[in-house]
Amino acid sequence: MKNYIFILLFLGTQALFLQSNAQEGGLPALGVATSFDNDSLLAAAGFDYIEESARKLLAPSVEETTYRKQLKKIQGMKLDVPSCNLFLPGSIRLTGPEANEKVILGFVDSLMQRAQEAGVKIIVFGSSGSRRLLDGQDPAQAKKELIAISRKMAEVAKRYDRIIAIENLNSTEDNFINRLSIVTEIVKAVDHPNFRITADIYHMKMENESPDAIIEAAPYLVHCHIAEKQGRTAPGKTQDDFVPYLKALKKVGYKGRITIECRWTSLKDECRSAHDYLQRQLVTAYNIK
Repeated sequence: MKNYIFILLFLGTQALFLQSNAQEGGLPALGVATSFDNDSLLAAAGFDYIEESARKLLAPSVEETTYRKQLKKIQGMKLDVPSCNLFLPGSIRLTGPEANEKVILGFVDSLMQRAQEAGVKIIVFGSSGSRRLLDGQDPAQAKKELIAISRKMAEVAKRYDRIIAIENLNSTEDNFINRLSIVTEIVKAVDHPNFRITADIYHMKMENESPDAIIEAAPYLVHCHIAEKQGRTAPGKTQDDFVPYLKALKKVGYKGRITIECRWTSLKDECRSAHDYLQRQLVTAYNIK
């Protein structure tokens, strides 16, 4: 029994040692895309923040009384909520004849106003339903339209000192912007400081995209997502090797945040091991001694 207790204490000490060294070495902060109701659980597991749903927390469709209750809860949390995903609903189209600029910018303005009040700095722009191509759409024309409306959305974000960070999805979710290299081309064309990049490593792995794409995206990179390729599971579940992608982040001096955005079998049972697995891979990639 004494030996068992000693082993547990040793492992706990080692984990704290690695986390301390990682923080001193400037490793990216680790968070989870989930409900803020999991605050205490994730804080105990060693995570730094939670990434909530913008549609649940910030969207104009959220009634003011509900928003105020949620805002109060967030302000009393152990962890921060510096970013939100799930930006635009599929009912708001960004390109093609159904796109309505007034509706788009009105939605973005309301959301960014709340994001500023809630302290949410980065809004991750996946929103495949809003940006994917419909039947008969010309990709080149749609790209021009997306760049134009993105520049206007960025201007709205600027008014509230927020950042829209467009992410790469994979081709099973988006038939239009499904590689990080395409995202980089779009952000370059938008050419606005409030329109940046989220590099999603899960989607990169799904598309067999090289880690070198991260290096090309580096001047615009502000955020990252991650999950394992097989089943979009939590880091460590199938022992995915993320090190080549994390080394690319290290090469470009990335010290932002990495959000685990995955399918949990049991968040309670898996979150600590996922945190520790990803932390160990970061320590390896960033060469922390």
